[in-house]
Amino acid sequence: MSKKTKILATLGPASNSVEMIEKLIKAGANMFRLNFSHGDHSYHLSTLINIRKAMKNTGTTVGVLQDISGPKVRIGDLKEPFELHRGDEITFVKEEIVGYKVENKKYIVSTNYPELLDKVKNDEYIYLYDGTIRAKVIETGNEVKAVVENHGLLSSKKGINFPNTVIDIDVITKKDEEDIAWGVKNQVDYFAISFVQNARDMKKAKELIGDYKGKLIAKIEKFDAVENIDEIIEHSDGLMVARGDLGIEVPYYDVPTIQKMLIKKANSKGMPVITATQMLLSMTHNERATRAEISDVANAVLDGTDVVMLSEESAVGEDPENVVDTMSNIIRKTEDIYNYDKHDKFDFMDEFDVIQSSVTKLADDINADGILALTSSGKSAIKMSRYRPKTPIYAFTHKKKVLNGLTAIWGVEPIDTIKESQASKMFQKMLIKLQDRGLLKPNSTYIATVGYPVGMPGSTNTIKILTPDEIKYYLNFKVKNK
Repeated sequence: MSKKTKILATLGPASNSVEMIEKLIKAGANMFRLNFSHGDHSYHLSTLINIRKAMKNTGTTVGVLQDISGPKVRIGDLKEPFELHRGDEITFVKEEIVGYKVENKKYIVSTNYPELLDKVKNDEYIYLYDGTIRAKVIETGNEVKAVVENHGLLSSKKGINFPNTVIDIDVITKKDEEDIAWGVKNQVDYFAISFVQNARDMKKAKELIGDYKGKLIAKIEKFDAVENIDEIIEHSDGLMVARGDLGIEVPYYDVPTIQKMLIKKANSKGMPVITATQMLLSMTHNERATRAEISDVANAVLDGTDVVMLSEESAVGEDPENVVDTMSNIIRKTEDIYNYDKHDKFDFMDEFDVIQSSVTKLADDINADGILALTSSGKSAIKMSRYRPKTPIYAFTHKKKVLNGLTAIWGVEPIDTIKESQASKMFQKMLIKLQDRGLLKPNSTYIATVGYPVGMPGSTNTIKILTPDEIKYYLNFKVKNK
């Protein structure tokens, strides 16, 4: 395994062909993001089909994350863009209007969530155009008036943030419900839920996916989500540090410490965490990343993130393959100084966790070349990852869907499905599949883990050291059975 931290690449017009997706996989992409803030269902289905073709062509398991757009609050249409200056007054009305300039230094606009105007209080701030324009509220009521505090150009449909206001709206819209139903029907692996505020939002998402085994990722991008993080974690399968809106919702200088806090909590709980937004943004148009961006990716890796994400860089950038290759190189070099072996950092999650901890420590102590983990639900591989071993974890499962879900887990390389139930045949099949991938090193030692009863989630209870002689025996055993 060339790197342990995973890459999530957003697909878009620059990267959604089969040929380009194959290049991104070979460059190091482990997962692909479908951004449902743009495009219709037919567009995303075409992209999804291309992902699965590329996965088959490359013989590689990759994951698919559906990013649910959520209730993005925006201003309405404007007759023309407003060039706003410090001291200008902007009035927000509940009626749906086309915004216009009332007189010199006074403007009027509407919003797609007029009910939010009832929640705003005097002296709170409203941010426009993704945080680039700041306005302070001076009057509330049926209308809300605010005074602009910096210069900026405002155009139609730009985003609004209320960083001081608990907006308490349904974060899953009617459109989101239809999009989630599409994701269930087309069997995406992860659902990223936007603008999560509390546990209730994640419970609603869980109700919508029903019995489907897709994983729910809570996007942390609001100040109240940070305050309610522990309850959100309890009802989520993973987190995303969505630093774009988060950097508007909280003071900018708090973002790095919040990122570290979220990663630490996710690591402790044994759930994947994705660090997102503007990681290599300059590469949308430039061949090389800035030194600050390179350091940003490296620091996220050192923080312990499972996944780093690319947005515009891979979706609409001029050279998506180069972007993924650059991120892969940064990860690989950074992992040379990674703080592995976190056996003393966490309490055991359950009685079987003792086995996962022992496996990873044993593998590192004897310098094994790999851990062969046969997992029914994926939980044992996820628990091994939590301890951050130097030894790569090669995962085998009974179900393809479980295999796909492991693409977001640090240090775990999903290999293939295994249908055998007898121990020697399971070891044999795992070794053969590893050999077929070119990952089995001759004269090396591996550790294999399986569980009994076979197929029961969470039952991993057997550890076997596979010496070079035993590996040869199992490989020859295959020939005898032909």
